[in-house]
Formats: sequence, C-alpha cells, structure tokens
Amino acid sequence: MNPQAKLIFITSLLLGSTITISSNHWVMAWTGLEINTLAVLPLISKSHHPRAVEAATKYFLVQAAASTLVLFSSMTNAWHTGQWDITQMTHPTSSLILTAAISMKLGLVPFHFWFPEVLQGSSLMTGLLLSTAMKFPPITLLYMTSQSLNPSLLTTMAILSAALGGWMGLNQTQTRKIMAFSSISHLGWMTIILVYHPKLALLNFYLYTLMTATVFLTLNSMKILKLSTLMTAWTKAPSLSTILLLTLLSLAGLPPLTGFLPKWLIIQELTKQDMAPAAVIISLLSLLGLFFYLRLAYCVTITLPPHTTNHMKQWHISKPVNTSIAVLTTLSIALLPISPMIATIV
Repeated sequence: MNPQAKLIFITSLLLGSTITISSNHWVMAWTGLEINTLAVLPLISKSHHPRAVEAATKYFLVQAAASTLVLFSSMTNAWHTGQWDITQMTHPTSSLILTAAISMKLGLVPFHFWFPEVLQGSSLMTGLLLSTAMKFPPITLLYMTSQSLNPSLLTTMAILSAALGGWMGLNQTQTRKIMAFSSISHLGWMTIILVYHPKLALLNFYLYTLMTATVFLTLNSMKILKLSTLMTAWTKAPSLSTILLLTLLSLAGLPPLTGFLPKWLIIQELTKQDMAPAAVIISLLSLLGLFFYLRLAYCVTITLPPHTTNHMKQWHISKPVNTSIAVLTTLSIALLPISPMIATIV
C-alpha cells in the first residue's frame, strides 16, 4: 500500500477514535465511529485477495448496521427525553437498542459471527487493529452509558460470550481465528463487570490490549498464520517462542502473570455484588480458553519438527527481539506485583 495512503488511513483512525471518546453528543460519537469504519476498510482489503475483499465487505455491512442502530437508539432517546447527551440515555428501549448496536460493533455473542471471519481475512497487523484499537470507541460508549444499561441482559451476554469464545476456539487451527475467539471470550469478562464497576472493565480492556498486541506482534515477527507453522518455530526463533509462551499463559489468566489481575479483581467485585454464581460460571468457562492457550503454548515450545538436525542450523539466523515486543512482553508478564497500586487507581 502507498505510504501516503496508509498515513491518511491511520490518521483517520486516530481522529475517529478521538472524536468518539471525547464527545458528549450522540451525533459526534456516531461520526467518529463512521470515520473509524471507513478508515479501516482499505487496511483490511489492501492485499486484494478475494478473502480480504470478502472480509472488508462483511465488516462494512455489520458496522453500517450497528452504526444505524446507534443513531436510531439515540434519536429514540432524544424523542422521549429531549436529551442528546451520551450520559443521559435513560429510555429503556433506547438502552436495549444501544446494547445490541455496541455488541455488534464489539463482536459480543450473539452478534459475534462476523469477527472470526473478518480477522481470518485480514493480515496480522490489521487483525491487531481490529482486536484492540477498533474496540476502544465502542467500549468507551458502554462505559459512559453503563448506569442505564440492563445488568441481567449484559450478564447473560457476557456468560454466553465466555462460553462460545471458549468452545469455538477449541478446534481451530488458524492463529487469527484463535485470537478472534479469545477476544470474544475476554469481552465477556469486560461486559459482566461493566454495570457494577465500569473502571474495572476499562482496566481489563487495557491489559487485554497489552497482551493481545504482544501476541500479534510476535506472530507477525515469526510470520505464523497456522498451528502447523507454529510447530517449527522453536528452532528458528527460540526467544520469540518463549515470549509467545509466557504471553499466552498471561492471556489465559494464570498467576503470577499480568492476565490474572483483571480476572481476580472481577471475581472479587462480582462476589461483593452477591453474584457468586455468575463468578463461578464465568471462571469455569475461562478453563475452555485456558485449554486452547495451552494448546498453542504446547505447539510453540514442546513439539519439535521432524528431522531436527536439519532445522537446528536455523538457530544462528534467528531474528533479534523487537524493542516494542520486549516492552509489551514485560508489561504482559510482570504487572501482578504492583496490583495493589493498580487497585487503588481503579
């Protein structure tokens, strides 16, 4: 892609996100979401492969439908209450339509079907954008309207997201699809706590972004798109493989890694809110995710390719670890000891 064009699209992405995050008026928030959608479409379809074009078309249709619903819900609310302010979403029907719209934007169950397909049709770097940066504006809208959303609906969607994200990721062989289902499962954790402790949902999103960015950048450095390629990675790039192993375990939420922190705080908050059954169910469902993270970790570190002697020579041409990967890995692994400080901020 032309560097000037790429610069324009990335700038538009930043602009769209900033407009949505900083707006108080529904029309401005909607404008930011539209700019975002239009800026990311060329990035998805830049390879001109039929699958990439198909992914861009699916993405456009879903996001256009979701944006229409956002506008519709805000207009209905303005019609009933006379308020265009984002935090004044008080009409129950409008709140319900908004929940459906933002769920479509994010890829929450039952509006999740588009996300794995779009991620599979994109490159790894575009996949990283779709999994992290493109989810931030809708999450901020949920954060701003959290006091007027329906808690039981969000809890149901969250538990379904954690269940389907785990189950559907079990037999995948493509790394991008595995990361897509991982994203759906993590969104479940963010959604379940959103009404009770919105800041905790945002903290979960930030830490999820850190860990996902590390995984995508590492996979991109090693040029890995499927599990069979991952199996030969250890002999080519042992340091990157180790990084990938630790970050995957952190994404799974194993102590003493960073990924354990948001799960721990969410379970604690749910228990305080007398929602122990929901906490138990979502914790058990995260074991499904743990299985496919462990499967990835097993493939990357324990399996060795056939004819090992031929592959061992490639040790000497292994790539040095990128600085950004090194910094992100440190944050993805080592933030748990400072959790008291993070808890006071939250």
